[in-house]
Amino acid sequence: MNHYDVVIVGAGLSGIGAACHLRRECPSRTFAILEGRDAIGGTWDLFRYPGIRSDSDMHTLGYDFKPWREAKAIADGPSIRRYVRETADEYGVTPHIRFGHWVKRASWSSETATWRVEAERAGTGERVVVSCNFLYMCGGYYSYRKGHTPEFAGIEDFCGTVVHPQFWPEDLDYRGKRVVVIGSGATAMTLVPAMALSGAQVTMVQRSPTYVVSRPDQDWIANTLRKLLPEQWAYAITRWKNTRLQRYFYHRTRVAPEKVKRMLLKQVRKALGDEYVDAHFTPRYNPWDQRLCLIPNADLFRAIRSGKASVMTGAIDRFTENGLRMASGETLEADIVVTATGLELVVLADVAVTVDGAPVRLSDTFSYKGLMFSGVPNLVQTFGYINASWTLRADLTAHFVCRLLNHMSTTGTTIVTPRLRPEDRDMPARPWIEDFSAGYMRRAMDRFPKQGDRDPWRNTQDYLQEKKLIGEAPIDDGVLQFGNPAASEQPAEERPAAAAM
Repeated sequence: MNHYDVVIVGAGLSGIGAACHLRRECPSRTFAILEGRDAIGGTWDLFRYPGIRSDSDMHTLGYDFKPWREAKAIADGPSIRRYVRETADEYGVTPHIRFGHWVKRASWSSETATWRVEAERAGTGERVVVSCNFLYMCGGYYSYRKGHTPEFAGIEDFCGTVVHPQFWPEDLDYRGKRVVVIGSGATAMTLVPAMALSGAQVTMVQRSPTYVVSRPDQDWIANTLRKLLPEQWAYAITRWKNTRLQRYFYHRTRVAPEKVKRMLLKQVRKALGDEYVDAHFTPRYNPWDQRLCLIPNADLFRAIRSGKASVMTGAIDRFTENGLRMASGETLEADIVVTATGLELVVLADVAVTVDGAPVRLSDTFSYKGLMFSGVPNLVQTFGYINASWTLRADLTAHFVCRLLNHMSTTGTTIVTPRLRPEDRDMPARPWIEDFSAGYMRRAMDRFPKQGDRDPWRNTQDYLQEKKLIGEAPIDDGVLQFGNPAASEQPAEERPAAAAM
């Protein structure tokens, strides 16, 4: 059985970044990346639907140590995939990836201060076991096996093609076809203009409207700075600018939601007119109660104005042989129906975790700084922001892991466990993500850890706060308990299956 200092689960944006940080900040640590698929890139390799792109700017979705060099700040999927692969090669990470290894179980032993990680080889089901001292979960937050599709009455009667964007067929010919896209999230907002402007007649069917905002896909300030300054300086300045703009705008949605709402709708009214906006682009909730959808270069508006795309708002009654019937009685004929209805969220990449033989129920734990769990030793999970770019938090998490590992080397300790202090035991158990009503989160929040009402048990989702809380606060803070196997026996009441609450 091979042993490593660190095992990283996942070779997507987070996992490759984590490995690069280890190479840069903990060069003596051995590591392996276990990746279930046969390619680098995670989300950006899995999703291949038309128009796939980022909905965050690449100066914040990119890594803090590797500048984004392309002119487009809102980048397409293939460009992001190239960036991740290039980063892995540049930092010597690629040889450390073991492809085709789906991690199924991870078992911690306090006697040996090790994790036993069990994986299955893709295609054969052969069991592979490795061990490590530190487990670094970078497998994302949704299932790679299935997407979320509600039950639609009569779907078996439909004579056309039904596609989920997560599993887009390479040979799907939609040009000249009538296409219905069900959904109004980022995926639908990307698919509709891409398919319409490529020759399909597309109708987006939504139960309720979503906020949309248009902006150019190029950041002229970033592109100008890159011509005038050293590359790393220009990138750092742009990243600083964009993180603060993101935070300012999000803060405005919290303190002045009606003003922000009027501003957003004014932009859409200018593009599509009052009647269309009142019917299809005026949400019932406040901005950033759910994610805003980015429309680069107003492509969705252009598709609608061209007549190649349209929006229908209302409930679906059922599928018919030739399309959809709405609850209003209206019918839509379709050759292809795309169910852009969301993701199936999972916790810890759907890996079953035990500590000293006791199953870990994450919903019974408190989240330490949004990246570790009370009572669970030597394990960190990367989970990005819902209101800013994912990689901002992935980078913070990676820096924290490296600081933590270096502290353990310096102090000669091999076990680190977040534990509730006596003054923490009366904390209210709050949802891990608050003030966010998106369905994909609400469906799964009962499976996630809780957060408290005080640091370091809050999951603030605030990058500037977390730069201090995660990036600068002392590692040895009285909450993280350090030790070695001989002195690591846990009291029964603090085992993670019992919640450590």
